[in-house]
Amino acid sequence: MVSIPSRHKSLALLAGVLLAQVLLLAVQIKRDSRGRLIRVWAVSTVTPFERAGAWSVRKVRGVWQHYFALQSTARENETLRIENDALRLSISQLQTKAAEADRLGALLNFKAANEKVAMVGARVIGASAGTASRTIEIDRGERDGIHRNQPVITPDGAVGKVIEAYRDSAQVLVLTDKDSGIGAMLVESRIQSPVGGTGEPMLAMKYVPTDETVNVGEKIVTSGMDKIFPRDVPVGTVVEVKPGNPFKQIRVKPAAKLDRLEEVFVLLTQEPLEFQKDAEAQSAPGPNVPAGTPATAPPAAVKP
Repeated sequence: MVSIPSRHKSLALLAGVLLAQVLLLAVQIKRDSRGRLIRVWAVSTVTPFERAGAWSVRKVRGVWQHYFALQSTARENETLRIENDALRLSISQLQTKAAEADRLGALLNFKAANEKVAMVGARVIGASAGTASRTIEIDRGERDGIHRNQPVITPDGAVGKVIEAYRDSAQVLVLTDKDSGIGAMLVESRIQSPVGGTGEPMLAMKYVPTDETVNVGEKIVTSGMDKIFPRDVPVGTVVEVKPGNPFKQIRVKPAAKLDRLEEVFVLLTQEPLEFQKDAEAQSAPGPNVPAGTPATAPPAAVKP
């Protein structure tokens, strides 16, 4: 066997080590390249699914959050609507009470101004349903001294007359009824002629000759000739005058609010009454009411 010098052995060993290093490096580089490629493919494949999943999660989360937000908004809107309805109802009730206080104040002033005249206050508790007859029912009757043919008024003027009286109630024929009539007189000309109903909101003054002068706006009061109403109770105001043959056609607006009757007075006597000269004067205290007394009074202050 040929022997290899020690110097050549060292060179061969060095060459072998270097070759081994190169081979190991080559294998490592190849392996890393293949692993990175696999990772790239895996990431490229998974990324669309991840994006889709993230988008779906965001949408579901947004819809869920908006759903609860809308639910909360709907509850708040419902709460506000209920509060608004309650406020409307409170305002309506306050307006009703204020109107009632005004009416009762007017009744109190009228009663105070006519304290010597026998009268009974009553509330309207019913009205006729049909158009052929115009009647109302009041909560006072024979026990309170109510009888047939007694006059019924308000602080504004004439309303009608009692046609039926029962123990605790009575029926009143209102002036606008076709069968109603009242002895009346024109304030300026002093022409006396009956005023009756037509079945409509307006009244009619009958049997005024064509040659008589009647002016629109002229006031009409009771004449007392029917032996039911006392004299000078306001009946209405002339709103239209047309020539006719042989009598004028005169339409009259009632002085009393006959379509909104709630409280009335039944007169037990034909003694003269004192009425306010105009609507504004109704808010002033009566002659027997102290100057500091308010024009309106609580419901308990006026008991019919």
